[in-house]
This record gives sequence, C-alpha cells and structure tokens, in this order.
Amino acid sequence: MPKVVFRIPAPALFAAGAAAVCATPVAWAAPGLQALYLLPAAFAWWVVRNRTTVDDERIVARGTFGERVVAWSDLKAIKVVPKGWLSAVLADGSLVRLPAVRAAHLPMLAQVSGGRVADPTAAATDRDAEDGDDGPDPGATPPPVESGT
Repeated sequence: MPKVVFRIPAPALFAAGAAAVCATPVAWAAPGLQALYLLPAAFAWWVVRNRTTVDDERIVARGTFGERVVAWSDLKAIKVVPKGWLSAVLADGSLVRLPAVRAAHLPMLAQVSGGRVADPTAAATDRDAEDGDDGPDPGATPPPVESGT
C-alpha cells in the first residue's frame, strides 16, 4: 500500500530559530517581553504539524489544531489554486484544505490515488503522443480537477 506524506519543508524551521535568536535582545530588555518567544515557537509548531498524508484508502489533512480524514469515496474533485494549497471538494460541496499539497504535486497524488484523481501531465503527454505534435489540444476534455482563484 503506497503512502505519501506532503509536508512543509523542514528548512522552514531555520526561520523559526532565526526569529528566536533575533528576538533575544528585545525579549530580555524588559520583564514580560519573553513572551515574544511564543511567535517563533508557534511558527515551528505550524511547520511541524501541517501535513497531508495520502494512501490508497483515504486522505488525512492535518492542520495546526486538528485533522480531517476524507475517504476516497467522499471525494468529488480536487480544487487547484495556482499559488496555494489544493483543496478536496467533497460530495456535499464542502472544501477540505490539503496542507502542503500544491499543483505541482498532482502527478504524485494521481499515482497514489489509484486512478481516482486524474494526472493532468499524463493526459497532456498522452495527447501529444497521439497527435504527434508538441502543443496542447484545444478540443481535449480537461481532467476532473477544479481550478480556483
């Protein structure tokens, strides 16, 4: 059973460490300012906690304070936001944000899903091989992936 975990890259924790180091002179300038250390700690918690785990049975979207499990049978489509995280569109129309999953991850998501999510890059490659040209086919049926703004 293949399983993929999409995470925020670990080097983002360096930003939390750098913020803690930079806050030190201010944090010790007066009593009570040590609370400034809570900001880099909260950012580190966010980096470590946010992730999406995908296997052939379900999607587990884990946020900062909770998680949502979505079975593949409950999934209607995947909403693609060009510069953001993808969202799962459920059968009832509600959205579940998939932390750390971006449009570039669609091929891997399609592979793990077992064909439940269409791979837009494979569809383009198949059309190009069929047509013998390098351009997109304007009359082709788009994959079942929603695009959002």
